[in-house]
Amino acid sequence: MAKKPAPRSSKLSVYLYVPNIIGYIRVLLNCLAFSLCLRNKIIFPILYFFSFVCDAVDGWCARRFNQVSTFGAVLDMVTDRISTACLLVVLSQLYKPGLVFLSLLALDIGSHWFQMYSTFLAGKASHKDVKDSTNWLFRAYYGNRMFMAYCCVSCEVLSSNLQKITLISFLIGTSLFGWATKQIINVIQMKTAADMCVLYDIDKKHKH
Repeated sequence: MAKKPAPRSSKLSVYLYVPNIIGYIRVLLNCLAFSLCLRNKIIFPILYFFSFVCDAVDGWCARRFNQVSTFGAVLDMVTDRISTACLLVVLSQLYKPGLVFLSLLALDIGSHWFQMYSTFLAGKASHKDVKDSTNWLFRAYYGNRMFMAYCCVSCEVLSSNLQKITLISFLIGTSLFGWATKQIINVIQMKTAADMCVLYDIDKKHKH
């Protein structure tokens, strides 16, 4: 006897997935953090840190409860990019030369936009699917969760704690390598994705 197909999930049920609810909490934490960033330089990094923790927890929950969704992945990435953009804009106003932080912002957005579009052209389900990349560092970054987490945490720790000079200087020091690696990854990501877009155009012209 043929098995009955699984019941179709409603839109509301997907919006209410546990990892997506955590994503909404993360958005609220970011909004609160940036509303206080110039007035309270102690609460800001704490809220921003909890938001970053939520970023790790929602991925674990998605796998644990089998609630991986395209909406959740997009929400996660959009929140990442917006929170990073807001942080770098704030830092560009607090520290000179501000162009350094704005350049990092452009690199972050540009590399991820190229990566997402090249992923779409390649017909892949995730921008993290880089198994066919020829660059070992790029594969290591997206292929090893611990290494990726270290680089991301380093960037957040280094950036969010530039607003205060405390004993956290030790954390900042240990984060420098991860921060630098993440910027190199962004450059590699942009170049790799750009190459994929160019190759797509070449193959398209060749077929015609």
